[in-house]
Amino acid sequence: MESRAVRALGRSLLLTGRWGREARRVRATDSGAAAPAHHEHYCAQVVRSRDYEGFLTSLLLPSELRCSVFALRAFNVELAQVQDVVSQKTLGLMRIQFWRQLIEDVYSNNPPRQPIAIELWKAVRKHKLTKRWFLRIIDEREKNLNENAYRNIQELESYAENAQSSFIYLLLEVLGVRDLHADHAASHIGKAQGIVTCLRATPYHSTRRKVYLPLDICLLHGASQEDFIRGNREKHVRDVVFDVASQAHVHLEHARSFCGKVPSRAYPAFLQTVILDDYLNKIRKVDFDVFHPSLQKRNTMLPFHLYIRSWRKVY
Repeated sequence: MESRAVRALGRSLLLTGRWGREARRVRATDSGAAAPAHHEHYCAQVVRSRDYEGFLTSLLLPSELRCSVFALRAFNVELAQVQDVVSQKTLGLMRIQFWRQLIEDVYSNNPPRQPIAIELWKAVRKHKLTKRWFLRIIDEREKNLNENAYRNIQELESYAENAQSSFIYLLLEVLGVRDLHADHAASHIGKAQGIVTCLRATPYHSTRRKVYLPLDICLLHGASQEDFIRGNREKHVRDVVFDVASQAHVHLEHARSFCGKVPSRAYPAFLQTVILDDYLNKIRKVDFDVFHPSLQKRNTMLPFHLYIRSWRKVY
């Protein structure tokens, strides 16, 4: 299914003369037809295997920027997965410290001989990326190792601003955009992404007996953490999901209120809105049943929708 979707996006982009050679190289590496020749291929493979949607959006960026974005996404993927791959908090803290030191070394012009580090070093030098955004992402991921539920929606938004919006700020810098209106839009899109990610991950987290949805909204509707752990699909549980999803929608609308002032060259950094819209539309159609099986299915039309949104230069 994945290869079919990637091929569909590839065919669309080839019609405009963009990106084709890179897509063939990535596919060749993935199939074993050719060994990766450069560190950028390693980053692309990390993103393709662990962040399929991010991989698709990256393919729509100008070719001269794609390697930098793959490096940023590979870094982000590695950090995001720390919480899921470690069994003890101490091990998670050690991994987080590895990435914090890696960023320090990158900005000291002494990157370790590691593919992501070397590509990040190149991206930092090429685009003059702000160190603060990297450190905010790392610090927020470290705080998240506590695995506590968010006390309220504001706490979830704060996490999303630091972890998700900071990443979009870096994408904007790669695109050469330093604009106040673009930053405002990025802030709201990052918050929407963090909220949607929390919703999308709820079925997975529930299998591990963990619930991260805001406690104040759960209490408001009389839904307990045990309801989510058991996969309860009754109205009071769906009401919680409705409120959380509605807040993500509000942030998307706020982001779009700046569209007349945001430079058009910033739009590729906001392609994630296509993915957010897709999930919010799907969960609305199943009456906010976060455990509905259809939500776990990949949208095979996503590459096409991404391409159309990119071509129309809207977010």
